[in-house]
Amino acid sequence: MDDHTLFREALSRWLEGEGDLEMAAHCASVGEALGLLRRHRIDIVLLDHDLGKERGFEFLTHVWQLGFEGRVLMVTAGMTDADSVKALDLGAHGIFLKHSPPELLADAIRKVMAGETWLDPTCVQALVDAAKRPERARRNRPFTERESDVLRGVFEGLSNKEIGARLDISESSVKAALQQLFQKTGVRTRSQLVRIALEEHRGEWT
Repeated sequence: MDDHTLFREALSRWLEGEGDLEMAAHCASVGEALGLLRRHRIDIVLLDHDLGKERGFEFLTHVWQLGFEGRVLMVTAGMTDADSVKALDLGAHGIFLKHSPPELLADAIRKVMAGETWLDPTCVQALVDAAKRPERARRNRPFTERESDVLRGVFEGLSNKEIGARLDISESSVKAALQQLFQKTGVRTRSQLVRIALEEHRGEWT
């Protein structure tokens, strides 16, 4: 969903070149989008933050009331740190910036569809830097070195398998570290874990 027709049509043509991705429908407003979801089975919604007279938050506020079981990826020209936190809090599963390479969008869509959370690398860098500071980790939460390494992987949108390969540990070890992170932060999902990090470090975003 995007209020710029040219962008929607260009995106539709580009997705035709991806064998496993297809745009089922596109629209410009929250009302149109909710209507389409009532009539069609949609796996993932690509949602712009700025819809002209509307905001993507309005869609996120209503879509879950329809019983929508798919995923939502914000595809936007830019969002403030506070808006990013709010989008995740309202149920968005990732944030992708439009100036990023198109091939990254395909990766983002696939990761979100696989149950992961995607944050644009340029937006998440400040969180990664903050997570690397041992004095901040000690002051805020008693994370072990492995938990901090796994947390950085989550910030970067890596899957459990990719985190394990980077750290040279098993996927089950990654899952165990994630469970410890969930317990220490009081959350239950990767999306909530990312949101907690965004809230805690929002003052350090560049």
